[in-house]
Amino acid sequence: MTRKSGILLHPTSLPGRWGIGDLGDAAYTFVDFLAATGQQLWQVMPLGPTGYGDSPYQGFSAFAGNPLLISLDRLLAQGLLVSDDLAGAQFSDQSVDYGAVIPFKQAALRRSFEHFKHAASQAQRDAFAAFRTEQRAWLADYALFAALKDAHGGASWNGWEPSIARREAPAVGEWGSRLSAETERHAYMQWLFFEQWRELKAYANVRGIQIIGDIPIFVAYDSADVWANRAIFELDDAGAPTVVAGVPPDYFSATGQLWGNPLYRWDELAQSGYRWWIERFRATLTLVDIVRIDHFRGFAAYWEVPAGEETAINGRWVLGPGTALFEAVRAALGSLPIIAEDLGVITPDVEALRDDLGFPGMKVLQFAFGSGDPQDLYLPHNYAQRCVVYSGTHDNDTTLGWWRTLPDHERRAVQLYLGRDGSDVGWDFIRLALASVAETAIVPMQDVLSLGSEGRMNTPGRAGGNWGWRYHAGALTLELADRLATLTRIYGRAKAPPDEDASAS
Repeated sequence: MTRKSGILLHPTSLPGRWGIGDLGDAAYTFVDFLAATGQQLWQVMPLGPTGYGDSPYQGFSAFAGNPLLISLDRLLAQGLLVSDDLAGAQFSDQSVDYGAVIPFKQAALRRSFEHFKHAASQAQRDAFAAFRTEQRAWLADYALFAALKDAHGGASWNGWEPSIARREAPAVGEWGSRLSAETERHAYMQWLFFEQWRELKAYANVRGIQIIGDIPIFVAYDSADVWANRAIFELDDAGAPTVVAGVPPDYFSATGQLWGNPLYRWDELAQSGYRWWIERFRATLTLVDIVRIDHFRGFAAYWEVPAGEETAINGRWVLGPGTALFEAVRAALGSLPIIAEDLGVITPDVEALRDDLGFPGMKVLQFAFGSGDPQDLYLPHNYAQRCVVYSGTHDNDTTLGWWRTLPDHERRAVQLYLGRDGSDVGWDFIRLALASVAETAIVPMQDVLSLGSEGRMNTPGRAGGNWGWRYHAGALTLELADRLATLTRIYGRAKAPPDEDASAS
């Protein structure tokens, strides 16, 4: 078994001058930091174009990339922007102000498209054309969907004219002609994203860093995926969901959680040999090296709630596709490097599915101390090697923020278990994760930086104010790198130093 470790950091959290982290120089500096500290993994959240609440888990496409991540500085260097295009722009480096960043970046990318049309080199034009051919299976639908949203003031597809909402062939042809320039612009932005991401991924891979990406089991209703593939979702004749996703009432919520995502018609997917899912995995695995499946338990059984319900109480468990889906994907793509997000109330059927498929599950240290039970499966002395341990996830507070709000009895349990007073609890948890028998350990960057609740990425159930945290350009100090590298090496997780060629920038 190869012991590994890495850091959870979404690219939006990188520093930079244009209001949001992107795929420019700061991303390469972060990869260098990972390599210098002996890490082997960089975990990101879904990379798709964000929709409601700016959440990467409510994207407009399961296949497309997020144009907000495109580096404007790299476009300047390529001649696809000029400095006047960005004149006067000023943003805080404290966090992402999406209300200001989105219109600015959209305008900048529009100007870039104009530069491309009038001044692109033949090599650039050829590369764009090749990309459109290579990605045609999803790109045409997505680009038209995005152009249609623009033409309808951002309205959800079920609010468009019925003929195009239903994707009737004459309407698709008519709108495609009418919006050809806008459709090409959205395809152009996807080309920019994919070019920049692939270059960054190659840079990371050469330095021994693999990227862990995320596949949420469900997709957003207002997405190109649902609009273009209505037959595989539980929708009525008008295109409205008949049932939606959620989770049942539990200790944490008396009414459960009503997510609202449309559910799959697994029988339809099975008849097609799970083609849509195969293509989803294929596309994701061109962008990342390892896939974390969010809400893995839904493949064993999922909570189905009738559409129109105000809470998740009146739902029911429905069997998922089980091993059949993954066997089909394996037959098409080969071995699947997957991490199963198996958090929450997990039943034996979910554990059996995970283990039958050979996927490692997740352990979260912040979940380990509330029960007072020494047999708690989140306590490191109870781990099997085949798992991935996290100090916390994107949905948790930072470890320091969590520590500050703990009840006394739970804080005392942490102190006794660690043999520490908690004055440096973020790094205590980093040490605990790295020292554990888990084959893989991942820590959020906020814990590496010893941040409190000001560094929290997401508070589930809160409608706004999430996904905005960023770190400062000077945060990756030599002292910090040395501290992380030392622990990584002590606990046998450090990768071998890169050779001289790989370490050259």
